[in-house]
Amino acid sequence: MTTPNNLNTNPLVLSEDNSHNGRWHETSANGNANANANGSSMGEHAVNAKNSLLKCKSATPSNNLPAAQSAMASVNDHPATQDLKNTVVNGPVAEKAKAEATATRNEFADLANSRTTPGQPAATGQPLTHYHSLFYRLLSWKNPRATALSFTSTLIFIFAARYLNLFRYILKAAWVTFGTTAAAELAGQLTIGKGFTSQFRPRQYFTIQKASLERLTDDIEQFINFFVIESQRIVFAENVYTTIAAFFASLAAYFLIKFVPLWGLALIATTVAYLGPLVYIKNKEVIDAQLEKGYNLANRQATQLRDLAAERTGNATKLLRESTQQYTAKAQETINNYRGRSASPEVKREDFPSAPKAEPVVKEEPASPKPVAEPAL
Repeated sequence: MTTPNNLNTNPLVLSEDNSHNGRWHETSANGNANANANGSSMGEHAVNAKNSLLKCKSATPSNNLPAAQSAMASVNDHPATQDLKNTVVNGPVAEKAKAEATATRNEFADLANSRTTPGQPAATGQPLTHYHSLFYRLLSWKNPRATALSFTSTLIFIFAARYLNLFRYILKAAWVTFGTTAAAELAGQLTIGKGFTSQFRPRQYFTIQKASLERLTDDIEQFINFFVIESQRIVFAENVYTTIAAFFASLAAYFLIKFVPLWGLALIATTVAYLGPLVYIKNKEVIDAQLEKGYNLANRQATQLRDLAAERTGNATKLLRESTQQYTAKAQETINNYRGRSASPEVKREDFPSAPKAEPVVKEEPASPKPVAEPAL
C-alpha cells in the first residue's frame, strides 16, 4: 500500500511525445507544495480511519466495541467532518435560523404578556377582558412572526377539518392504543408472569391541580365574555363604523351561504380578519386620505341637506303662520258680525244681568189619587 505522500506526487500521466514518434509513456509530474501538505493531512486521517475499520473487522467480538469507537472517533475528528459540523451548526444558515427562532420566541412571549385588561372601559363603564388586548395586538401585526404562525395554523386547521376525518382518526388512535396495551399486558402475563404494560405504570397518576383548573376556568370565562361583550357593543353601535362593517360582513355571508360551504366561509372570514388589518397598515396614508375625503364629502352633503331642510321648514312655518293669522282674523270678523258688535267691543258690568238674591220656591202639585182596582166578578 502506498503512503499518503505518494498519493499525489507520482500520478500516471499519459502524454504524447512528438520526439519519440507519438508513443505514450509514464512521466512524473511535479506537485504543488501546499497541495501536498493539505493532501497529506487529509490522507493521514483517511488512512487512520481505514486502519481503524480494518482493526474493527479483524478484532475479536470482545474487542469489537472499542475498535468501532476508535473508527467513529477517527471519522468524527476528520477535517471534512469538522468543516461540515461548523457549516451546519455555526454557518450563516444556522445563525439565521437561530436568530429567527429567538425572535419568534420573543414575539410569542410579548403576545402572552399583552393579556392585560384595557384601561378604557366600555360605554357602560364595564371593564373589558384581557382578550381585547390580546386580539388587538395579534391582528394589528405588531408581532408579525407570531401573527403569521397563528394565521397559518388556523388555515391548516380549517383544511384539516375539511379534508381529514379527525374524529375517525381519534377513534382509531384510541382503539390502537387500548388494544396494544391490553395485548402487551396479556402477553407478559402468559410468558413471564408479569404484564408488560403494568411495568410502565407510574407510581402516581397525573392529576390537574386546583389552581390550574381555576386559571383555566377563569380564562374560559374571559374568552366567552369577550364575544358576549363585543356582540353587544356592535348591536348597540358603540362604534358605528364597527357596526357598519358587521352589517356588510353579515350581508355578504347571507348571500354567500347559498353557494359557499361553511368551511369556505370560515376560510374567507379568517383571511379577511388577518389580512384586512395588514392591508390597512401597509396603506394607512392612502386609505386615511380617501376616508377623510369621503367624510368631508358626506359632511358637505349633510350640511346642504340640513340647510335645505331648514329653509323649507322656515318657509312652511311662515306660510302656516300667515294662513293661521288670516283664518283667525276671518273667524273673529265672522263672530263679530254675527253678534252685531265691533271688532273691539267694550264689555261693561251693566251688560250682564244681576244674579237672583232669593232662593227660588218650588210649587208642590197635588198628588193624583191612586186608581182602585175593581173586584172581579
